Amino acid sequence: MSRNDNTSSTRSSLKFFLLVFSLTIPLWIVEAVINVKGLPLDVPITDFIATFTPLIAACILVYQEEGSIGIKRLLKRVFDFSKIKQKICYFPVIFLMPAIYLLIYGVMQLFRLPLPIGGEIPFLQNSLIFVVIFMGATGEEVGWSGYAVDAMQKRWSALTTAIAIGLVWAIWHFPSMIQQGRDLTWIVWGTLGTVCVRILMVWLYNNTEKSVSACIIFHSMANIGRILFPKDQTHNPLVDYPNIHYSIIAVTAVIVICLWGSKTLSRYRYA
Repeated sequence: MSRNDNTSSTRSSLKFFLLVFSLTIPLWIVEAVINVKGLPLDVPITDFIATFTPLIAACILVYQEEGSIGIKRLLKRVFDFSKIKQKICYFPVIFLMPAIYLLIYGVMQLFRLPLPIGGEIPFLQNSLIFVVIFMGATGEEVGWSGYAVDAMQKRWSALTTAIAIGLVWAIWHFPSMIQQGRDLTWIVWGTLGTVCVRILMVWLYNNTEKSVSACIIFHSMANIGRILFPKDQTHNPLVDYPNIHYSIIAVTAVIVICLWGSKTLSRYRYA
């Protein structure tokens, strides 16, 4: 049994979730009182700060369970690329979300939905966005993937783990969605999409020998794709058509479940 297996058996996902929310609630209050935007997609700056609460929560709990050595071991997982033995796994890690966004755009074109003509790409004006996105993904995935997934998979199947974390992850985003003016229908679609993205991430995590680096890269590419997706002052397709946006992500997750199985999400049926 690996060291990760031994330590994960003593971990409590419930404590982790409660601590994440406890750390985030003050930021939600600040966000409600002081509406400070400035990030791409009109995301409040407090949302970026909140991305580090899963990492902080994981470090607090790991310190209680294993001491400072455990924290060092946890943080080393940010760069655990060596775990990705099958180099073909880099393909979905890097390119799956961009491919999904291309498909989403193609479907929108097929249905002749109003789409932006031209539009700006904020990325090209500020290369620091790359660093911000990677930092945010790291802050989240050290907690969600590096701490919670292993603890939950000790008790439940990979699919159940992914759905549970995905639901918590979605609820954690609700205040941000509401702050950005999303209605109930949009939030329902957003919840579905968030859960399905987490299914894809647990699938990649289990197929890369539990690499947190793989999840960080995948998470980063998902956010990069959202920013690069064509938009202008009139049309923001990912926001305007959540049914198409999140349905395609959901179909992708269903395909993964059917091909790799719900128990582990890592046993390819036709291998």
